[in-house]
Amino acid sequence: MIDNIREFLQVYVDNWSSWAPQIYAAVCVTIQLTVASFSLAIVLGMLLALGKMSPFAPIRAVCIAYVEVARGVPVLAILFLLYFGLVPLGIVFDAFTASVIGLGLGAAGYIAEVLRAGIQAIHKGQREAALAVGMTPLMTFRHIILPQAFRIILPPLLNMLIILLKDTSICSLISTDELMLRAKDLAMMSFRPMHLFLLAGVIYFLLAWPLSIATRRIEKAMQRGRRQTFGT
Repeated sequence: MIDNIREFLQVYVDNWSSWAPQIYAAVCVTIQLTVASFSLAIVLGMLLALGKMSPFAPIRAVCIAYVEVARGVPVLAILFLLYFGLVPLGIVFDAFTASVIGLGLGAAGYIAEVLRAGIQAIHKGQREAALAVGMTPLMTFRHIILPQAFRIILPPLLNMLIILLKDTSICSLISTDELMLRAKDLAMMSFRPMHLFLLAGVIYFLLAWPLSIATRRIEKAMQRGRRQTFGT
């Protein structure tokens, strides 16, 4: 048993010099893809959240429809549509751009609901008080509502970031040169699928683990704040 484990680990030692540069480059692409798509999802999600709370019925209807479609359609279908389906129309995206847009469009539907719930959790009296002292609606939202809502929405947003990080692996199906695609290519060349996919899984875990820890600590801090506020 020990000899088998030693032999298994020796494969990493023997191949690390050739694997490491390619794995490192793929990890960088994965991180860039995660950050770019999450940024897009945050911006679009905020617009959708505000649209769903709009007093104008047509705007609400459009935003509600988008959120329902985004949450109901698989991300892979969105990626295939962007990368393959738009080509006959003369619209061509490279794999990375299609991945950023596809992941961002899909995640925006979920993030919109997180943001909307956080904003609506703030008591309406605070908004009314801010308007009563002469603040504009934009100033009220920026300085009163959003800072308080941020504490509520931060943990679920970090969870969404973790999900988005793992979803980047789907982008290998449209040839985005991220971690999973690179692991698959190296596995095919070296005939070491177990070693490469295990390594990829460990790297995904190491990338997501700090975010998980941050989420738990923020949630605990918020719970302590609530107990202190209510004196329990």
